[in-house]
Amino acid sequence: MAWLQQQIRVATNTLRHWVVFMGLRRLIGAGVSCVVVLCVGWWLLRSPAPPVELSIPRVPTTQLSASTMLTPTTIPTSITVHVAGAVEKPGVYVLAPQARVIDAVAAAGGPTRSADVNAINLASPLVDSEQIIVPRRGEKAIRPDASSRPSSDSSTKEPSYKKDGQNSLININTASATELETLPGVGPSTAKAIITYRTTVAPFSSIDDLLQVSGIGPAKLEAIRAYIAV
Repeated sequence: MAWLQQQIRVATNTLRHWVVFMGLRRLIGAGVSCVVVLCVGWWLLRSPAPPVELSIPRVPTTQLSASTMLTPTTIPTSITVHVAGAVEKPGVYVLAPQARVIDAVAAAGGPTRSADVNAINLASPLVDSEQIIVPRRGEKAIRPDASSRPSSDSSTKEPSYKKDGQNSLININTASATELETLPGVGPSTAKAIITYRTTVAPFSSIDDLLQVSGIGPAKLEAIRAYIAV
């Protein structure tokens, strides 16, 4: 107990000595400085406040209505056209949406030697599902208007094939080879095959019987159906 009292007296004397040595004002200033340093340190080391954008409430994606979703515009990636007449390979072809008549003719193998390509507009843009007919020399060019294409029922089509300015239907049971060759996509070999079939097998009882002839498929038959009769 005496030892503790002695230590207290020593500390008291030491403090009194420092007060006398430094002065009361200096000790108060040092204390205030320590408090300021502690406050600044706490301010710098505390957790930062959350960013402003994180405090903004977000709308759950499940609450978005269908009307707020953007639907991309559907852009066609191809068009389908039927190329007939004086071309090497008449038929149906799938082309790029920006294709023109010259591209359709090229896809069909190009024009034949008897084709009159100057009678049609090769630079004209194509429309999906239309038919391009390349005429032969002496024939009148025909390109159905895309805005008024005939019905898909070919049995009700009006004859539109013209030769020398006259409307006519070609009878496949009586027509000569020269007459048959005026049909779109029918060349000398196909005309000969038609005549051989009707004379050696049987006369044609319907237009669809032409599918039995070598060299005539569904595409070629549809290309000439409106121009023939039995």
